[in-house]
Amino acid sequence: MALKVARRAAAVAPFRAVEVLSAANAREARGERVLHLEVGEPGRGAPLAAREAARRALAESRIGYTEALGAPALRRRIARHYGERYGVPVDPARVAVAAGASGAVTLSFLAAFDPGDRVALAEPGYPAYRNVLGALGVEAVALATGPEHGFQPTPALLEAALPLDGVVVASPANPTGAMLDADALGALAAWCAANGARLIADEIYHGIVYGAEESTVLAHDARAVAINSFSKYYAMTGWRLGWAVFPEELVGAVERLAQNFYLSPSALAQSAALAAFDCRAELDAYVASYARNRRTLLERLPLCGFGPPAPADGAFYIYAGIGDLADDSQALCAAMLDEIGVAATPGIDFDPRRGARFVRFSFAGAEADIAEAARRLAAWRPDAKRR
Repeated sequence: MALKVARRAAAVAPFRAVEVLSAANAREARGERVLHLEVGEPGRGAPLAAREAARRALAESRIGYTEALGAPALRRRIARHYGERYGVPVDPARVAVAAGASGAVTLSFLAAFDPGDRVALAEPGYPAYRNVLGALGVEAVALATGPEHGFQPTPALLEAALPLDGVVVASPANPTGAMLDADALGALAAWCAANGARLIADEIYHGIVYGAEESTVLAHDARAVAINSFSKYYAMTGWRLGWAVFPEELVGAVERLAQNFYLSPSALAQSAALAAFDCRAELDAYVASYARNRRTLLERLPLCGFGPPAPADGAFYIYAGIGDLADDSQALCAAMLDEIGVAATPGIDFDPRRGARFVRFSFAGAEADIAEAARRLAAWRPDAKRR
């Protein structure tokens, strides 16, 4: 007799960016060179001081459990960061360190929402939001955004989606790079307060912006949840460490969940993360490299038949239409990988309804790789039609 797979698990959609990465890695294992524009991973590793701090911890520390919400020293440093960066005071008791921003997202959704609740989020958007909400029995209410909305939720879109128990925003956003300025974020916060909806803001790409300025949700709504990570600006993806700042009424629930789900975040990663806050010059040089890569793709992709792109004001992605290159972005991405060794993510990952006409390119890699990918795409275009 066959045993069942839980319906909530069987219903979770795949994360196609990771599937493309697996296919790209398989090609590399066969000795083929692949240019990785599929995953949002900085091409350089953790900053030097963070790596040195980890070495010291390995040599001098037991590397045991920390508190479920993270080491007190790191929680204090994260709280201090909000005062230094945004002028917003944060009590360290409200900070929870987690296993990446992904862990912080799961803890946030579990603490804030019940099965059957309705939570709005922008489409196109990061697929894990809707997938995790669905696994928890929470309805993800997709807001079809486009250039006319700045690819972000607006109070009018939220009003049309009522009733809502929560709203998830990301600024800068994945896959579009679209940002909410202080006025727009404040308007969303005011709408949520007036309508009893919990606002959760994913701010993991703060620090990676191109002429714009970030605003934290904590400056606008004391009951909101702000999520961040050491994976993007701090270039520590594999260390799997992130955090969230919670309102006081959620902290106890989050701590109990963390105790039972994870026991504690990685002690070794926390030692490195504490040092990473003092590496801004090195990390800002990374961002300058992303800016050059961004410029390369914004100039070259339209010449290859892609476009127009979403704003790309922050993060390290270009989300662009596929024009007449193909009828389907999944087929196009498979052909790009198979024929010219360029890995990119089909837009269906981010927008189940309209994403077949879009591709996401990550430009977080080495400048030489991004330039070579643009060259290969330009040379490939005459044979690229997939109908």
